[in-house]
Amino acid sequence: MGIEIQINCNRTSTTTTLIFTYGTLKRGFSNHVLMQDLIKSGDAVLYGVYRTVENYPLVCGPYRVPFLLNLPDATGSHRVTGELYAVSAQGLSRLDELEGTNRGHYERLPIKVEPINGGDAVYGVEAYYGHRSYAMEMWKRSGKRGYGVYGEKEAKGYVKRKDRPQNLNFLEQINVFVSSCSDN
Repeated sequence: MGIEIQINCNRTSTTTTLIFTYGTLKRGFSNHVLMQDLIKSGDAVLYGVYRTVENYPLVCGPYRVPFLLNLPDATGSHRVTGELYAVSAQGLSRLDELEGTNRGHYERLPIKVEPINGGDAVYGVEAYYGHRSYAMEMWKRSGKRGYGVYGEKEAKGYVKRKDRPQNLNFLEQINVFVSSCSDN
């Protein structure tokens, strides 16, 4: 569900989707290189720092990967701070690939956000939520305690995809994580 805005680039006007990023796609984190590429190619524009209107669980899963869970107003959840981008259809395709939407890793769904410094809620925004097939187990595994922001402290110990064990796919890694008793 996108809203029509204009991206100022070498192309003609394009319908874009507003994407709320809360984890490794943000500035200063490991996957932001993709957002930088999209900005350079004219496929994304940063709107600024925003936060969710409702409380959501933001947790760290295996390898300190951040997951926003589509469990609005769950006890122990927070209004989550992140960045809002307008992304072209081509850019959205690249983000969907990174987030594994066609593999059941994450799902892109609507979310309401507002500017961090106040202002009206923005509608027509989407975010990448941890897939519903494991969201409740991930929330239980977190001790039903979420974060308001994925910052340096929360990212400490993050392992890049290329450095993770290659004998399990990401869903298998999630399954091992949620079924274990020890912290990862």
